Amino acid sequence: MAHIIVDDNEVLEKAIKRFKRMVEKEGIIREFKKREYYEKPSTILNRKKKSIARKLMKRTRRGRPGRTEY
Repeated sequence: MAHIIVDDNEVLEKAIKRFKRMVEKEGIIREFKKREYYEKPSTILNRKKKSIARKLMKRTRRGRPGRTEY
């Protein structure tokens, strides 16, 4: 859980900005959006498989025949 300690002489806007950075770094918003709705295990598996397939397609497109890789 993200928490910050605000000093007496610290500007509130600066503390809020620091808090937002900390929340973004920890991935709290991303995790919240991911868990906003229930997702069936089969749906999660299908999404992961599609992601892997996209990565493989991208990787194979990079290594076109006829090009030498160093």
